[in-house]
Amino acid sequence: MKPDYYETLGVSKGADEKDLKSAFRKLAMQFHPDRNPGDHAAEHKFKEINEAYECLKDPNKRAAYDRFGHAAFEHGGMGANGFGGGGGGFADIFEDIFGDMMGRQRRSTGGRERGADLRYNMEISLEEAFTGKTAQIHVPASLVCDECSGSGAKPGTQPVTCSMCSGAGRVRASQGFFSIERTCPQCQGRGQTIQDPCVKCAGQGRVTEERSLSVNIPSGIEDGTRIRLAGEGEAGLRSGPSGDLYIFLSVKPHEFFQRDGADLYCKVPISMTTAALGGSFEVATLDGTQTRVKVPEGTQNGKQFRLKGKGMPVLRQPNIGDLYIQVAVETPQNLSKRQRELLEEFEQLSSKENSPQSSGFFSRMKDFFESFGE
Repeated sequence: MKPDYYETLGVSKGADEKDLKSAFRKLAMQFHPDRNPGDHAAEHKFKEINEAYECLKDPNKRAAYDRFGHAAFEHGGMGANGFGGGGGGFADIFEDIFGDMMGRQRRSTGGRERGADLRYNMEISLEEAFTGKTAQIHVPASLVCDECSGSGAKPGTQPVTCSMCSGAGRVRASQGFFSIERTCPQCQGRGQTIQDPCVKCAGQGRVTEERSLSVNIPSGIEDGTRIRLAGEGEAGLRSGPSGDLYIFLSVKPHEFFQRDGADLYCKVPISMTTAALGGSFEVATLDGTQTRVKVPEGTQNGKQFRLKGKGMPVLRQPNIGDLYIQVAVETPQNLSKRQRELLEEFEQLSSKENSPQSSGFFSRMKDFFESFGE
């Protein structure tokens, strides 16, 4: 007994044309023989799905089925099983459903095929990212063959129409009561074949050579930025359009500066006496100048100083980031006897006011422990 067409498609009897088509697409993609090679159960299910859709998509056939069921098409009835009399449901939307799976393999008429995109990795310094630069790169890539002007055919000859597909680039194969279109195996979907290939490019219409290109790197470029050079990728087959070249930029780590967007950070060690008594120091910046940083008396470890407008330029904008200087107070090492004596004397003369943070911390810690004894 044949299964109910509505149950086969998983829709209700009141389903409209849109719902029918959506259900058919989903099931056809799931059970298509190309996606289930050698699975006879999937092939049988696919036939049932197609038969059900062929009937229900046609208003006249659907009306007859709703009234008489499968009996409406027995004994030479309306012929729901075939593709005759106006085409089949599968053939009608084959291109729509399986375009992603098979259509992308097809070439345009005349065998023209777009070239592949290429990737080039470039590393630059932080200084170059700050100022910008024009770089010369050498890229091995496919170029249009000058011998055959990209046709792939020997000079004086032309490609001929494929005898198997008659130039369509695809052939139709029948499987039972339905048919499937495939890429032509003789011309690989190009629609043309070359009987006398060009000697220089072996019929490809392109040759591999090294090119020198000029790349403009703007000021303020960031790590990971991608620059696209349209049409500078691999040449297309048989005069097809060229692909694109993508430059992927990476910025080398800097000895002194760390970058965060448009801002720069630099850690500068200072002596304990400079931090205690105050002083100053000079730092070099990426714009080629030196800036003096004043250290106030009593500066603590980790203190940050902001140098406005000394960071990185913002890409394609007039804004400039800031430079943040963080001081790291260095503890003296390798003390002489006299230095040790002076520090010990300083320690004896020190009061809580000289080290308020440590004094306050240990005072609070003492209170914390004493609270356990209460």
